Amino acid sequence: MSDPPVRPGGTARPRLPPRSALPRQRRREQLPAAMSRKGGKLLVDSLTRSAKHFTKSEVECLVKLFDRLVGKGSSQFAGAGFDRTVFRDTLYNAFGMTDDVVLDRVFSTFDKDNSGCITVAEWVEGLAVLLRGTLEEKMKYCFAVYDLNGDGYISKEEMFQMLKHSLLIQPADEEPDEGVKDLVEIALKKMDHDRDGKLSFMDFEKAVRDENLLLEAFGPCLPDIKSSMSFEQKIFREIPK
Repeated sequence: MSDPPVRPGGTARPRLPPRSALPRQRRREQLPAAMSRKGGKLLVDSLTRSAKHFTKSEVECLVKLFDRLVGKGSSQFAGAGFDRTVFRDTLYNAFGMTDDVVLDRVFSTFDKDNSGCITVAEWVEGLAVLLRGTLEEKMKYCFAVYDLNGDGYISKEEMFQMLKHSLLIQPADEEPDEGVKDLVEIALKKMDHDRDGKLSFMDFEKAVRDENLLLEAFGPCLPDIKSSMSFEQKIFREIPK
């Protein structure tokens, strides 16, 4: 062991005992990543206001789930969120969503800042729409999922791509693309109110308000009632009745 450093006056500077990082590390591990921040309570309060459809206790449960998912994800986001793979696995396990195109689009609608990871705010606010959104919120969500290039319209090509991936095409079908094209034309006749060959949000909104079943006209992108209820019962079961 080296001698203690000497002050300019010739007296030795007392050596401080080394700090052990272990207790601090243990304390850090006991607190969930998002909740361990200094503003954990403020975070929950803020998310309860912005998500609108969840109680404070429910938001706390969703934040705990978020922290578990962050632990499964890539370390490249340094605890700030979880990646596309974890998101897709979660929606598959929770809601049975399997279509790759739809899952990628749902990820994009959650990932508001296009960072490639889902933050705690994006997670809670996205689930608020997915599970308990109003018709207006769900219309905006579904339209964003179907608007593949984000230009504010659902084009014939985008309808074709979404329907092609969401429909079960039988191997024996001849010219399956022709059948999808026919469906696109039927959808346009029913929903394209200004007859410009594409759907604006106004077209989509009017069609859905007239007939709610058209909300998921170009492929399922919302969880069904049974899987939604099952997810909520599992995640919120710790909340006292």
